[in-house]
Amino acid sequence: MSSYASGKYALALCDRCGQQYDYFDLRKEWNNLKTCPDCFETKHPQLDPIPAISEPQALFDPRPDQKEALTILVGQNVFPFINNRSTQAVTSIGTVQVVTS
Repeated sequence: MSSYASGKYALALCDRCGQQYDYFDLRKEWNNLKTCPDCFETKHPQLDPIPAISEPQALFDPRPDQKEALTILVGQNVFPFINNRSTQAVTSIGTVQVVTS
């Protein structure tokens, strides 16, 4: 089993400013740089993306469509945009009932 030296007299250089410090004064940043206390920067929260949350697309306990009678009124204005009222006519055919199966 290998062991490491205690390093109580060891010196190291700051990766950002290049100044010499005691080895144990340097701190490791999020980007693996060993920096002095003056140069140390924490990781900005925007660098950690928020995980994408998928939107649910199915309904819980859905109900099928009900078969109900549908009434549609059908009518048509023949000349709706003519200013001369003597040539304007209105027609209608009443109601139509459509049965589908």
